[in-house]
Amino acid sequence: MSAGDSEVREALASVADPQLRRGITELGMVRATRVRRGRVSVTLALPVAAHPGRDELLLRVRGALEALPGVRDIEVGLTPMSEEERAGLRRHLRGERAASDRSNPFARPGSPTRVLGISSGKGGVGKSSVTVNTALTLARLGHKVSVLDADVYGFSVPKMLGIEHDPMVIDDLLVPPVAYGVGCMSIGFFVGDEQPVMWRGPLDILVVDMPPGTGDVAMSMAQYLPRTEIFVVTTPQPAAQRVAQRSALMAKKLKLAVRGVVENMSWFTGDDGTRYEIFGSGGGRSLAQELGVPLVGQLPLVPALRAGGDEGRPVTVTDPTGEVSRAFEETAKRIEALGPARIYRRELAVH
Repeated sequence: MSAGDSEVREALASVADPQLRRGITELGMVRATRVRRGRVSVTLALPVAAHPGRDELLLRVRGALEALPGVRDIEVGLTPMSEEERAGLRRHLRGERAASDRSNPFARPGSPTRVLGISSGKGGVGKSSVTVNTALTLARLGHKVSVLDADVYGFSVPKMLGIEHDPMVIDDLLVPPVAYGVGCMSIGFFVGDEQPVMWRGPLDILVVDMPPGTGDVAMSMAQYLPRTEIFVVTTPQPAAQRVAQRSALMAKKLKLAVRGVVENMSWFTGDDGTRYEIFGSGGGRSLAQELGVPLVGQLPLVPALRAGGDEGRPVTVTDPTGEVSRAFEETAKRIEALGPARIYRRELAVH
């Protein structure tokens, strides 16, 4: 028995747009379908003509239709959305938010999104690598995750994720690009003051690559994202520990919850299986004890971690069962187990 129009539309309902991360039927992208003698014709309306996920979308649509019984030929036509269709899409993406609402959704009381700030006292400790691979690992564990690259001194997250295109602009909405199932917005993308960013929600976790140090930018982040949970990245040597401690103490002064420490470059495993502590040992654990927080992760020094970032192919994607990926999974699970921080701020007090 051959598939009919209802079966075709049911199959298309299971296809998600790779950039918007929602079903194409839900988004109003399926304009027309036709089934005749085993030949299926579909017309998709794209939000923008230069849709960055076009090729992947076509693969997903064809894959869904090829699985139907009796389908011998598939034709997929692409056309831009009309103004009316695009307006409907904008309303759908906004949800209950009004078009004039420019408020920060992550700062609202009751927001379901955990905001994890990956911080460090100085550059060069692998903070951005930790940010990217922690986000990817959390996504692999089943969370809906996005990354905010807020490091104005060296925004590198898009390159590390292999993102080569700007955010998709749907009239007045800016839609962050997606790579390996993780959305990304970077200070490296130009965003106008009055252009809202549409994070496809509800997000479970927003991972923020914070600027290193204790400067004005880090202080501004505390104002814009007051619910941020800080995880401090350090390396094993005592000198790095002291610098990282200053970053953590500044976060506490700003009433941000410091939740844990991640020690990077903890050891190097030789070909004989021996672990060599090239940068010493104990710095991360000592810092965690001083701050009264857990050491949530120790990550090995692995050349593939650096190479993957340079090539836009993160090691947790290319080698998900390798040594460093297992270490990131342990770290991500400990962050999961901590649960959201309880935020106590003076301005939230009831009088």
